[in-house]
Amino acid sequence: MIDTHPTKCNICGGPVIYVSNDRVYGRKYGSGYCYLCKNCGAYVGTHKPRPKEALGLLADESMRKGKMMCHSLFDPIWEGKPKANKKRQDLYKWLSKQMDIPVEYCHFGYFDIHQLRKAYKILLDIQGMTMLYDNCGNILFKAEKGEADE
Repeated sequence: MIDTHPTKCNICGGPVIYVSNDRVYGRKYGSGYCYLCKNCGAYVGTHKPRPKEALGLLADESMRKGKMMCHSLFDPIWEGKPKANKKRQDLYKWLSKQMDIPVEYCHFGYFDIHQLRKAYKILLDIQGMTMLYDNCGNILFKAEKGEADE
């Protein structure tokens, strides 16, 4: 379960404070607030409609980079496509099965560095493939024509 009101850093165990996010970004952004570790500087933003609720785990630089790398592979699969929101939800469901985690915990903001690396490898393996649905509505990926012949 993700702690939506963290008081202890998930990375270093240090104390976490709830602060204006201008301390991190130099200006207020999104909800205007974040949780910040006083020891290591890891942070996580909060939901705009619920500014005391963390968006996920506190993240250091390597985790933030990992999240961006995962999103760079994941988002093009569903963004701008017909029924994009459904495709996004289905893709997270598919990823949860690949990672063997409950779908409610399958979100890049909830992943630690090890899970981010695992997700990245899984997503890298399907790059250049076409996302399809089988007769039961499950996602499968198929190599584009000519790719298997190379």
